[in-house]
Amino acid sequence: MIKIAPDGGKDAVEMRKVYAGFVAEQIERGSDIIALEADLMSSMAMDGVQKRYPQHVINCGIMEANVIGTAAGLALTGRKPFVHTFTAFASRRCFDQLFMALDYQLNNVKVIASDAGVTACHNGGTHMSFEDMGIVRGLAHSVVLEVTDAVMFDDVLRQLMTLDGFYWLRTIRKQAATVYAPGSVFTIGKGNVLRDGSDITLIANGIMVAEALQAARQLEQEGASAAVIDMFTLKPIDRMLIKNYAEKTGKIVTCENHSIHNGLGSAVAEVLVETCPVPMRRVGVKARYGQVGTQDFLQKEYGLTAQDIVLAARELL
Repeated sequence: MIKIAPDGGKDAVEMRKVYAGFVAEQIERGSDIIALEADLMSSMAMDGVQKRYPQHVINCGIMEANVIGTAAGLALTGRKPFVHTFTAFASRRCFDQLFMALDYQLNNVKVIASDAGVTACHNGGTHMSFEDMGIVRGLAHSVVLEVTDAVMFDDVLRQLMTLDGFYWLRTIRKQAATVYAPGSVFTIGKGNVLRDGSDITLIANGIMVAEALQAARQLEQEGASAAVIDMFTLKPIDRMLIKNYAEKTGKIVTCENHSIHNGLGSAVAEVLVETCPVPMRRVGVKARYGQVGTQDFLQKEYGLTAQDIVLAARELL
């Protein structure tokens, strides 16, 4: 069951500290977790965890393909590997290993991919992945997630300890906009209806959930009733929820910090064309690479703001 937090707040804790705290807690409990890093210990707040528990945290260096292979081997011994690196490197740089060592062999490895989309900010275009979720969702057995805020991240990480298989979890590293109140529990594979509506449905994930909620409030002032769905599981996507809201509102806008090709927009369009074709628009990155900048600047530059969602909704309304 989910609980919605008041509008407009920021998480008190950074996402990377949620992850580091989770790993430390699992080690202290004596679980079989083992955390692997690709020379990004301080970037994910894991340097202190490694100092305290050097047998449970391995820095494999800037060799992402090797990190995935090492994780696969550890999984075969019964350990529960959690691999972290930046989203661009976790996808583009080691896709063959994701296929061969994890998905093809049905290995139990969780990949935490951080600095999603424009949140890579000052690392620029080489570190800014707009295609990773599309790459990974094409694998046969992968489960592809993008967490929304610290409350969701903490709950989903705990669930991953008890789930078997290859899970891809996309996140930002720093503070997220608060969407959920503490105590919320999330069901992987099911979207969350954050706001009901009758005229149009906004389906978002990641940092775009808060933007969609803001857009819905603006549309309400203009006389339009907008539903907002947090589709935090890209694969398997919640087909029934999409179909139900397509039938209910007749119009869909998808909102993602990712390319509009092969990400959330494409996945929703696939469901609609097979179940309930309705007019839709896709708000996301359109055939561009990244660049250096602040997150606010980059969201405006790439059309990832509440105002961009409102404009897309107005086209349909």
